[in-house]
Amino acid sequence: MAAKKTQSSRTARGSSRSSKGRLFGKVALVTGGSRGIGFAVARALAAEGCRVIIVARGREVLKKSAAQIRKQAGSGASVVPIVCDVRNLESINSLFQAVKEQFGKLDVLVNNAGISQRPTALEDTSPEMWRDILDTNLTGMFLCTRAALPLMKRGATVINNLSAAAKQVFPHFAAYTAAKTGAFGLTLSLRQELIPRGIRVTALMPGATATDIWQQIMPDAPRGRMIDVDSVAQAVLYAVLLPAKVNPSEISLDPAGGAL
Repeated sequence: MAAKKTQSSRTARGSSRSSKGRLFGKVALVTGGSRGIGFAVARALAAEGCRVIIVARGREVLKKSAAQIRKQAGSGASVVPIVCDVRNLESINSLFQAVKEQFGKLDVLVNNAGISQRPTALEDTSPEMWRDILDTNLTGMFLCTRAALPLMKRGATVINNLSAAAKQVFPHFAAYTAAKTGAFGLTLSLRQELIPRGIRVTALMPGATATDIWQQIMPDAPRGRMIDVDSVAQAVLYAVLLPAKVNPSEISLDPAGGAL
C-alpha cells in the first residue's frame, strides 16, 4: 500500500510540463475553473508550467475543460479536474485531501467560483436565493481558503475574484453585492493575518467581463465593450509573478482591460 502511494505521488509531482515556464514546479488550484474567467486563469497558469487543479460541480464539463486547457496551454501542461461543491464542507475537505495526497503542497489558490442573480428587489429576494449566493460567493471562499492554508508556505499566493460589486452600489442585486462586499472584507482581514507568514492575499476586482453570466443578468448587454477573460487571466498571472515582498491589497480592471 505504501509503495503504491509513493509511486502515485511521484507520478503526480513529476507530471509538469517543461521547465521553461515561469511557474514550473508550482501548484495552483482554481475554483470555478471549468469556464469563463476560471478557465482562462487556469490556462494562463498552465501555460507557464504550473500544475493546475480546476474545480467545479459538473464532472463532464470539467473533463472537457481540462482537455481543452492541456491542448491550448501547450505540450506537457498538467491540468487535474476535481469535482467539488464549494458550498459543501465535506466536498471541500475531500478536495484538499486529494491535493495533499497528489501534490503535497499548494502555491496558488484562486477563489473564483461564484454565481450572480437576476435583478431582484430585496423584498422579492427569497431566503433560498440569498443563501445560495452567500454560500457560493462568500462562505465557499472562506471554506476553501481555510482548507488550503495548511498546504501553503511562505511565498504562496491567494487571489480572490470579487468583481467591481465589492465597492460599487448595484440596486436590485442585494445578495450578490452583500456577498462580494463581505468577500472584500474577508480578503483584507486575511491579508493582514497572513503577512507574517509571507503568504500574499489579493482581491481581484474586474469590471464587466464578457462571460456567459450575462445571459442571466442582462442578455442584451454589449459584451464587445467588456473586459475579455484573457485580460483578467493576465492580471492574475501578474499578481502571482510579483516579487515575494510585493503584496498588493487589490487589483482592479477597468472596462478597457487595464489594471489600475
